[in-house]
Amino acid sequence: MKLVVIGLGQCGGRVADQFARVNHRARRERGIEITPGVFAVNTDTADLSGLMAIKPDYKHRILIGGGRTAGHGVGKINELAADIAKGDSDKVVDAIRSVTEFYESDAFLLVAAAAGGTGSGSIPIMTKIMKERYEDKPVYNLIVLPFGHEESTEERTIYNTAVCLKSVSSVADAVILVDNQRYVKKDLTLRNNLSEINSFMVEPFYDLLCAGEERKPRRIGAKTLDAGDIIQTLTGWTVIGYGTSRVRALSGSSDFRSKNAQSRKGKQAMAEAISELSVSCEPRDAGKALYLLSAPDKEMIMDLVKELGQYLRSIAPNATIRNGDYPGKKRTVDVHVVLSQLNNVERVREYYAKSSSLIPVFEKRREETESRLRDMQEVGKDVPSLL
Repeated sequence: MKLVVIGLGQCGGRVADQFARVNHRARRERGIEITPGVFAVNTDTADLSGLMAIKPDYKHRILIGGGRTAGHGVGKINELAADIAKGDSDKVVDAIRSVTEFYESDAFLLVAAAAGGTGSGSIPIMTKIMKERYEDKPVYNLIVLPFGHEESTEERTIYNTAVCLKSVSSVADAVILVDNQRYVKKDLTLRNNLSEINSFMVEPFYDLLCAGEERKPRRIGAKTLDAGDIIQTLTGWTVIGYGTSRVRALSGSSDFRSKNAQSRKGKQAMAEAISELSVSCEPRDAGKALYLLSAPDKEMIMDLVKELGQYLRSIAPNATIRNGDYPGKKRTVDVHVVLSQLNNVERVREYYAKSSSLIPVFEKRREETESRLRDMQEVGKDVPSLL
């Protein structure tokens, strides 16, 4: 599957940068292209300058709203970002036209943090515009949820997140949710933490995108998971997970212990993928699901594929399940899981509820501020002015 990736805002740009790195890796390791166009869109010049893998020209690092923000961002005001995106969307559309393999791509993936300003405000606008202009291509959103400390210290974070989630859910074909907090490592610096988190976010996409684009006969699975399977699966609220198990030696024996070890490795990887889903959810709430098994040829026995399918069916009994295999791994058994069309995501419900309770608080504060300013002006009405 080939994606055109557009990162919006600081977080979205950095995640898109990681997709550009993954595409370089796919070219180097497998001779294939999975993201023919990767763009970063921002109202802040410094954020665009800090990227590493996205091409540095103005067609790939796109500054919007320069006349209104002077290249210094929107200060978490997502309403301003939405207005800017409406006015400068032509810059993004023009940049997309420059992608040589654009019409070979299968879908758009727009990425943003829900809590910020530029990303959370512009992503629903750009999603709507992409859907109107390119009706034949699905438009997916990858939405990054805020850290716990951001929610506890910045009320605007909760409000922006709720507004962003409600807005994108009404226009995107699928909204892939990723919880920043699930990937935090306490012993890493802030910079290294963010870099690791971005890597964890993007890694589950690597084999999923590569499997359907593979050209080498020995790496084409008995049941290929192609763009069509992914497009038919991705609908509404979506989560993604990835698990891996090391293989010490390639199995070729018919001994029952060897066969049992093969199945155990695969089930361990599947269990890890479920436990490491990008957002905590109940798999039974999924209406659609898929899994991809990536492993050495000799590890992908029929019993393993059968057991993985049965395991996923047991925890997602209401889902239509698609699956595929991707041979060629050297020393690992990897399982990628996508749960989609979720009819209930507790985190989303919490943001909606918290934001609803914050709106009257914000309104009361605004009224109190205006009242105090009027009182101050009244007290000083008899004081002369030099102006």
